[in-house]
Amino acid sequence: MEGILMRGPKKQAIVCRTADGLVEKVEDLKLIKDKYPILGFPFIRGVVTFLDSMIKGMQALMYSAELLPEELQEDDPIDKWIEEHFSADKAKKLIIYVAVVLGIALSMFLFVFLPAFIVGFIKPIYNNYFLRNLAEGVVRIAILLVYMRLCCCVSDVKRLFAYHGAEHKTIFCYEHGKELTVENVRPESRFHPRCGTSFLLVVVIVSVLVNSVVKVSNTFARVGCHLLLLPVVVGISYEINRWCGLHDNWLSSFLSAPGKWLQRMTTNEPDDSMIECAIRAMELVIPENQGDDAWGS
Repeated sequence: MEGILMRGPKKQAIVCRTADGLVEKVEDLKLIKDKYPILGFPFIRGVVTFLDSMIKGMQALMYSAELLPEELQEDDPIDKWIEEHFSADKAKKLIIYVAVVLGIALSMFLFVFLPAFIVGFIKPIYNNYFLRNLAEGVVRIAILLVYMRLCCCVSDVKRLFAYHGAEHKTIFCYEHGKELTVENVRPESRFHPRCGTSFLLVVVIVSVLVNSVVKVSNTFARVGCHLLLLPVVVGISYEINRWCGLHDNWLSSFLSAPGKWLQRMTTNEPDDSMIECAIRAMELVIPENQGDDAWGS
């Protein structure tokens, strides 16, 4: 909310704009793969990174929400109950984990159960597993697009997406070796191949291919199989996104094109104050040693 979460190779920074100016919070990145190297292996790291990003994102969202004026802060009944029954530290952690679980549950309902349930009513393709899986993929994409479009109608989300655009522009400016100034950042593209939005769309498309191995008709059995295959889908999708971010050729452009198109909804053109916020967040996570910022290293 009114800020940027920027992650570097060693640190992450949250920079929010308040009535008193920019508020900064910098933390060293503690990656679980550093403790358990196997979790950094290809196809495994995608699932780990996805869960870690959700948790870190919720922590940043809660931090930014606390900086809002009291009259703009909303009391959630679940959060209020947790705060009344647990200590401050435990309550904060529990609220984050509850939010992550609820977020995952909602995603599972919208993109796993609902498509299988809807397509299950189409009798002509009930036992044609290829067409049924393809139809479920089409429904998933439709749900994703409708969901994103509805989000774009919320004024606070519009500003959030403008900060998202400022983040992408600033990253591009840094990757192009330019000085981080508002004037240099402003003309950069707001569509970045390594965006999480692109990742979401890749997940939906990859799920069509991976779930083609499911040869069961019962809707609930199909949902169960799709859930079991979800880590595989996420792992493959992450590697595709990662590869596209490391290469600049016709294939990477082709693979990243749908995600960039979706970013037309999830990024907006930022104003100068948002760009300033993104620049400061980037400055806080730039590594001291040259070469440590090579993405994918």
